Amino acid sequence: MGYDTACTLHFDGRTTRGKAFLEQHDLIFRGPLRLAIPLKDITSAVAGDGALTVRFGRRTAIFDLGRIADRWASRITNPPSRLDKLGVKTGMAVLAAGAVYEDLLREVASRGARLIRRAQTGATDVVFYGADRREALERLPQLKRALKQNGALWIIRPKGSQAITESEVMEAGKKAGLVDVKVVSFSPTHTAEKFVIPRNAR
Repeated sequence: MGYDTACTLHFDGRTTRGKAFLEQHDLIFRGPLRLAIPLKDITSAVAGDGALTVRFGRRTAIFDLGRIADRWASRITNPPSRLDKLGVKTGMAVLAAGAVYEDLLREVASRGARLIRRAQTGATDVVFYGADRREALERLPQLKRALKQNGALWIIRPKGSQAITESEVMEAGKKAGLVDVKVVSFSPTHTAEKFVIPRNAR
């Protein structure tokens, strides 16, 4: 999520300086004292006077974050949905190709985006391409043509699979004339990598 800052932590009667990281699944502190709090275990996150007070189980940790404490508290208590992370907005034209994820299609429809059944040149805001094997990557040039100039192609692949690896996906995207700009955890079993048309080629 890109949230990290130097700060002071007050925890278990100790006060120490280090660096805090607000990641997708955990709030982490690294320093002389190390702490990792799963976000799912946090029962409250409250900001006040530049401090973020986090309660989990029967324990409390206070992070002196300064002016960003409010933003971190909001991020913890109102985490972005999967569609937020994937950049799907109301009114967008969305194409699903390759392996189909029915739960994703339901989420897209509920967001008010328009599902396209067939690829149309330059008409798609977001393409979700389920690729379970490296051979599927041969379709990337075709899918690129469906994108609007500022559109996004998400390649969804199984985590840790030797049938299609991260390096193969990156190489195929580059070969198709795309650049990778983001990676998110699509599900416990799958990763999604975002590709876009380079600015100088739009």
